[in-house]
This record gives sequence, C-alpha cells and structure tokens, in this order.
Amino acid sequence: MPTQFERVWIQGSGRFLPGPAIDNEAMDAYIAPLNRISGRIKRRILSENGIRSRHYAVDTEGRTVHSCAGMAAAAIRACLHDGGLRLDDVGLLACGTSGGDALMPGFASMVQGELGAPPMQTFSSHGICASGVGAWESAAAALELGSHRNALVAAAEMPSRLFKRSRYAARDYDADFDAHFLRWMLSDGAGALLLTSTPGESTGVRLRLRFIHQRSFSGDYPVCMQLGLTPDRDRSHLDFASWREAEESGALFLRQDIRLLPHLFDIGVHEYAELAHAGWIDVPRIDHFLCHYSSERFAPVVDELMHKAGLAIPRERWYSNLTVRGNTGAASIFIMLDEFLRTHAPKPGERILCFVPESGRFTVSFALIEVEAADAPVRAAPVPAGVAAPQPDEEAIAPPHDPADAAPGLQHLLGELASIWHDYRSRAWRTPVIRKLRDRRFDRDDYLQWMQHWIPQVREGSRWMREGAASVRAPYEALAALIETHAGDEQGDFLILFEDYRRSGGTVEDIDLLRRNPGGEALNAYLHALAATPNPLGLLGAIYIIEGTGQRIIPALLPLMKASLDLPADAFRFLEYHGANDEHHLLRWLRAVEIVLQHDRDGTGARSIVDTARRTAELYLMQFDHVVKP
Repeated sequence: MPTQFERVWIQGSGRFLPGPAIDNEAMDAYIAPLNRISGRIKRRILSENGIRSRHYAVDTEGRTVHSCAGMAAAAIRACLHDGGLRLDDVGLLACGTSGGDALMPGFASMVQGELGAPPMQTFSSHGICASGVGAWESAAAALELGSHRNALVAAAEMPSRLFKRSRYAARDYDADFDAHFLRWMLSDGAGALLLTSTPGESTGVRLRLRFIHQRSFSGDYPVCMQLGLTPDRDRSHLDFASWREAEESGALFLRQDIRLLPHLFDIGVHEYAELAHAGWIDVPRIDHFLCHYSSERFAPVVDELMHKAGLAIPRERWYSNLTVRGNTGAASIFIMLDEFLRTHAPKPGERILCFVPESGRFTVSFALIEVEAADAPVRAAPVPAGVAAPQPDEEAIAPPHDPADAAPGLQHLLGELASIWHDYRSRAWRTPVIRKLRDRRFDRDDYLQWMQHWIPQVREGSRWMREGAASVRAPYEALAALIETHAGDEQGDFLILFEDYRRSGGTVEDIDLLRRNPGGEALNAYLHALAATPNPLGLLGAIYIIEGTGQRIIPALLPLMKASLDLPADAFRFLEYHGANDEHHLLRWLRAVEIVLQHDRDGTGARSIVDTARRTAELYLMQFDHVVKP
C-alpha cells in the first residue's frame, strides 16, 4: 500500500554537478583503463548506455575536489534559494546515499555538519538508487503527521573514488567484467528537495506530493549490485584480517551482475501495473514520466513491458537526462526532477510520475506529484495531540543545576535560562572559529588572534562587575558582596591569558595595545552601561552565559586546540583553569540568584536576568563571529 499524502508540497529543488561535463573521450583521464581489454569493454558499455557526458568530483590525478557531503550541501543551498527559506526554517534533514565519505556516522549527520546547520531531526537512508526515495518518504511522512512544517531531502553519490585505477593495484589491475561494468556507468552528483506542509504564496504553480510507494523483493532474488562482498558473495570485506587482503580478494570492487538486470524491470512494471489496477496510478492522466534507468538500452525494455500490460505511457511524455548528466544513483531522480522543473512549465492539473528501480537486491519505488494552481485551497497541517514543547537535553543545560532538580521557586527561571543556553551553545559551535577547530583548520595565528581579542575583554570583566556591585541597593545588599568576590576571582585572569598569548608566540608586548573585536566592544559597552544602573540584577544573566561558556564550551574546545596546535602545555593555562573552576563560580552564581528571588515580588528581577542572558548570548556570538575569517 503506498503512503498517501494530503499536506506535503515541494517548495524548491536544487542540484549540484561537480566540475565540467566530461565526454566519453575524456573519461580515461579520470577512469583510467586497467588493462588491454578495458578499452573494448568501455566502448561496448558506452554504446549501450547512451551516456555522452557526466561529472566527476575527483580531478585527473584522482584527488577529491568535492566530498559527497559537500555536494549534498551544495544542492541543499541551491534548493533553499529556490524555495525561499533558510536552514533555520527546517526541522528535518533526510539524506540518502549508497556510500558517503565515512562509514559512520549517518550520511545526514555528515551533511548537517557540512552545512553548519542548526539542531534538527535527521534521517539517513542507506541503500543504492532507492535510498533517496526512502529519505523522501520519511521526510514527507513527518510533515504529514505534523511533526515538522518544513523538511529537506537530499541524495548524493560519489562512486568515482572507487573507480580510480589505484584501487585495482592489489590485483595487478585485473578485474572481471562485473567489476569493469560500473566504471563506465556511474558518475557523481547531488540533488535536493525542500518539502513543506505550509506552501507560501506563489505566482506560478504548486507541486503537491500525492503518494510514495516502495517495495523490496530482496527475499526473491540474489544480490545484483554490491560492494563489500567477494565475487562469489561468500565473504564480507570485514571477514578478512586486513583491508589489503580484502582488496586482493576483490571484495572492495563495486560489482553488478548484469544477467539479473532484466528481472528488475519485469518486477518494476508488474508493481506499476498493480498500482494502476488498484487506482493509485491513472495512466491516461500521467502527463510526465520521469524514469530512472541506468542505460538507454533499458528504456525500450520498460516501454515494451508497459505495452504488454496495456498500461503504456506515450514516449513523448517520458523525460530523462541520463545521456548528459550520467547515472548518479540515488541522486538521479532529484537531479532529473530539478532539471525537468527548470526546463519545462508543468500546468495545473498535470501529474508527474517518478519511477526508481534499484538493482542492489531489487527494490522499486514510485512517487506521484500533482501540479496545482498557486491559489488552490490548502488544508492546514494537524498539530499532534499530546506533543509537549521541546525541552533542552540534559547535556545542553548550563550549570549549576537541571531545572527539574531545582527548588520550586527556581525552576521557571532556570528553565528559561536553559532554553537560551541551548540555542546559544548550538550557535556557538557553528561560528567560524569553532568550525575551524572542528575541521582541524585552526592554526597558531588563529589562536593568537583569538587571544588578542579576548584578553582585553577578560580584563574588563572584573571592572563591570565591581561597577555593578557598587550600584546594588536595598534590599539586595547581600548580592553586592557575592559580585565583589566574583570580581576579585576574575581580576588577575587576563594576566594568565596574556602569558599564554606570549608563550604561544604573540608579538604584542604591551597589553594596553590589544583591542577587542566588534563583538567584544559591543558586549563590554552593554555590560558597563547596565552595571551603572541602580540594582543591575540582569548582570547575573550575563555571568550565567560567560561562566557557562567557560565550564561547558571551553573544556570541549581545549582538546581540539591541543590536537591542532604544536604549543607547549603552559600555553593553555587560562583555558584549563576556567574549565576546572567555573563550576565553583556558578555555584556562587546560584546563591546570588536565590537572593534576588527572595525579594523579587513582581518578577522584574527574574525577567531582567533572562533578558540580559539573551542579549549577552547574542553579543558573545558576535565576538565569536569576528575572531577569524571563515
């Protein structure tokens, strides 16, 4: 039974094809012949598949130019631009591939990281050609259920890395026909769709997803296309003592048993006929048929089978870009759909049927899209009953306590602060400086630049705290002593940081010559102005963010810095000190908050703490943004 949709539309589409189009003559520079029979096999396969050009994400030396996740991210950016939304508007990212850049984690997680996307639900679909449709269906189902308003679907493939001549060296460049075959069939690329349950206003048409149907016949047939098994399929590459032995056995060759392929299209057309007889597909009303076949040779096979079933779609309604874009596996249907939408003008009432057969162990997939007028009525998406507002996860809650464990009077305030922290922490991890650390691109100059900006800010910290303590009035007198103690702890910290800077090779000898970046300037101006007001209770919100950064974020960054920088251990004293001691500072902060709440009859003190925490987080992020160039 297909999955039927009533509230899912395609808001945008995008594709990414790396590098220039490579014609059949130029292929040898990328997919080099293995032996003297390679040329003959190549000519035979290309004459049958009809592909005249394709794209590769490697250069002629076999070096990777674009990663698989990077191609997916590029397609997603194009898709978002087409759909007029931002990443922040998306709640789910679903991705499919037959092989990403890493064995683990899931491909969607890698794409999310490549995008620097905000927290969202992810789903990774692994398989071969139908894995992209699996991601598409999961995203559409989430929208239909009301779990999200917008979702992204992407698929990317990069088989060129498997086809480099060096991959066959362990077997002296010898490969059987099944291993040769796909070298001349597959190529690289990515495609994406933006789905929504709340389509925006449009002057054109809307594309409504009607159903997706997938069915696997893996229990009926042996493996047809595979990577990771020996030629006789009796051993996995993981069963060998080393990767070298697995390579020598041929277990790391991508293979296709072409003798089984005719069965795939027979199965696919039988499934198509069942959907038609059950009323899911009204064949005369199919205006556009987007069929993913791996070779032009198979188009007349599908056509003949449809005619025999009495359910033929006229060939003038078929669309494929295989000959000029190549076979990009799971990405093919998305690349095809994007190019179709940009080169055709579908009209309201027309229907687009997508067909994706997968030869791995035989899976067939169908998707039906209906073209609507831009002003057609839209049924509102449901709000699931019993779904609570999302809560910050335990690891994201800044110290000193989980709100659930706090005293009743503190729970609401800590809950609001935890929500602010959750957003701030996530955005901080996506700033240029921390992304460089995560990607192992952070160098000594970046570290010195960071400290040059940070030292004068830390120096100002004890000053605005003391100004704030001096501004405290009744009935909060006890608060002044706590803030003053905290300022005393912070007073000499900037000197430790300056020593770290000098030990790391910093050339500025006079600390007074160091200047904050725009974010640091804005933060300190804001906090000095607040500290000068009577009873500046909001300063506790600023301390929450600043000290929380020291306890939660800095300890996570320190190992990355040490791994990236060839510096002596005493060049990181400030970071190590704060990671170990800010927890004690925040316990003192908790006592200060309790003093405020004892006298906060109308809630203005708590509101001031929350508002200041939110503004401090924004300004601290601005400082992070200006530390290094992306």
